[in-house]
Amino acid sequence: MASAVSELEQIAAQIYQQLSTGKVPEMSIPTRSKNNIIFDEQSKVWRYGESKTTRTAKKLDGAYMLLRTTYLLDFIREMSNQSKSSTLRELYYISEGWDLGKFHAQDESNKLIEDLEIVTHFQREDFKIRPEEDGAKVLGDVTLTEINRKGKPMRINCRNDVGDTGYNIPYNVEDNKITFNDFGKSTCIIAIETGGMFDRLVENGFDETHEAILVHIKG
Repeated sequence: MASAVSELEQIAAQIYQQLSTGKVPEMSIPTRSKNNIIFDEQSKVWRYGESKTTRTAKKLDGAYMLLRTTYLLDFIREMSNQSKSSTLRELYYISEGWDLGKFHAQDESNKLIEDLEIVTHFQREDFKIRPEEDGAKVLGDVTLTEINRKGKPMRINCRNDVGDTGYNIPYNVEDNKITFNDFGKSTCIIAIETGGMFDRLVENGFDETHEAILVHIKG
């Protein structure tokens, strides 16, 4: 199975091939419209259809977007080679050093990452790009195994092995990173939007008195 980086390298190779043969470079992506969304019965999710939109360097806006795309492809490849990761926010600020390729707003870099997800069928986490600085927090009687940065498994109980701030869910929650082992005596999971309410329930020992797993979803 092809890796996320190899899929991205194919995009870069296609642009290079077009330039080397004297063609105006272009890149095709699925059209983002309601008319181009279909429901996949097998996976039970909505997916893009066959309609395509072409970004071409024939137009100035298209040329800038292709330039930003090549900068972004190189940035992701470099991070992968160094086993590092970044956030969407950091990516936007790093682009300030890309000269004409810099993004004018974070919304632009976010959308380009989404385009690459659509074209390659990989998730941004596969590109080593995290959506936020940290994930949701969990506190309660649930035990899981996390593979740490050294590749070693760590068995963690999200009540007994953490402080009052709870266990911080990493951005990568695939099976090769986290495995849930046991939910103890927990009878329910409560999603909490605000940090103040999460802290209040923790202070009151709500997770123990009501056999609940508290999850701070941060808005």
